[in-house]
Amino acid sequence: MKLFFLLLIGFASTALAADGTGLEAGDPAKGQQIVAAVCSACHNADGNSVISTNPKLAGQQPEYLLKQMKDFKGEGGKPARNNPVMNAMIAAYSEDQMRDIAAFLSAQKPNVGRAKNYDTIELGRRIFRAGDLARGLPACAGCHGPTGAGIPGLFPRLAGQFPEYTEAQLKNFRAGDNSRTNDPNTMMRMVTHGMSNVVIRAVSDYIAGLH
Repeated sequence: MKLFFLLLIGFASTALAADGTGLEAGDPAKGQQIVAAVCSACHNADGNSVISTNPKLAGQQPEYLLKQMKDFKGEGGKPARNNPVMNAMIAAYSEDQMRDIAAFLSAQKPNVGRAKNYDTIELGRRIFRAGDLARGLPACAGCHGPTGAGIPGLFPRLAGQFPEYTEAQLKNFRAGDNSRTNDPNTMMRMVTHGMSNVVIRAVSDYIAGLH
């Protein structure tokens, strides 16, 4: 498991260096204008979505936000991450504008979430903090931090995210469908391969309560 974790770190570092994200900060004031005019309808004016199908973006790592927007836009009409709504919404924006959006959203204070299923809280805690050698699962905390805050420039913030959204994304990674195949070097697809629906739901619920 330790070797697997080290490989994940190496893959992520290489991918981010090649992508070039996170090397230039955007203008949060300009980003706020775009968020207020466009993004707020789904993600709220400060990035704290109130709809579980739309992720909370406040406090997210700016490098991660930028990568996702670039993946939604894609190159030559071929997005690396497929979502009809987001593909259309981000199509008109330049990379500089995406950096502005990322700069604003990452600076916002995320709302605290909470775990709801106390019957699975221990399972979720154990997988998140320690992983499961028998299932071949590394600890989520190894990449995303013990409180789910993420590691700037490497791994996204998870803490407080809607459990419904996290669960859906983990299942999409596991399925390898075209909505989530933009993980560097298939990291998340490898991790979720050994996760059952029960484990995914438990981890997603536990993550919602982290802060």
